Amino acid sequence: MKKILWILYQPYKWIIFLPVLVLSTIILGTAAVIFAFILGAKKGSLLGGVSWARLNAYLAPMFVKVKGKKNIDRKQSYIIASNHQSHFDILVVYGFLGIDIKWVMKMELRKIPVLGFSCEKLGHIFIDRSNHIAAIDSLKAAKKILVNGTSMMIFPEGSRSKDGKLRTFKKGAFRTALDFELPILPVTISGTNKILPAKTLNLFPGKAKMVIHKPIDISDYKNNLSGLTEKVKEVIQSGLEE
Repeated sequence: MKKILWILYQPYKWIIFLPVLVLSTIILGTAAVIFAFILGAKKGSLLGGVSWARLNAYLAPMFVKVKGKKNIDRKQSYIIASNHQSHFDILVVYGFLGIDIKWVMKMELRKIPVLGFSCEKLGHIFIDRSNHIAAIDSLKAAKKILVNGTSMMIFPEGSRSKDGKLRTFKKGAFRTALDFELPILPVTISGTNKILPAKTLNLFPGKAKMVIHKPIDISDYKNNLSGLTEKVKEVIQSGLEE
């Protein structure tokens, strides 16, 4: 039955969803930049970015359940760490987390027309993974914008998991949290790997869940980077086990 439904869904995916995704990226990306110039980057991101994420989530359709919003202090800035299963994780976090986020993005994405320019103007952080020193400098420059509830979003696995299981966590995100003296907000995302599996275009409607865990105070880990990394991984894993 599912195979029949998948076949029936394909015309919708190619004729409606993907063209709307491209068109909405251009229109709302441009709108976000305009709003950013007029109202500031935070409101530009809210009006353009969040609208883009929710629109495309609803059109897929992807039904998102959020648990743990009470764990967020909207006046506090965080380093947000999440597992990474699918490109649709971006729609879940951007559209439904409910706080101002600056994404850490690889430099290659800056070259994508409209998307790259819009992300730069909204204050998202581009890093050159091939140049360690330049990457560190980019993150240090971002420190000044992580105030008053504006947070940095990082996927510590570095790339998407093909089977939904947690991969090895890179320590860079947690070193940044220690350097910036910001608490870590662990987030667990599940279900998106079944909606759009990694490295495929096998899109199919489904349900996703985002669990927002209690923030982790980094003061107990100032000299224990490995311990902090393992603690965050343990918390995110607990969300997958739910």
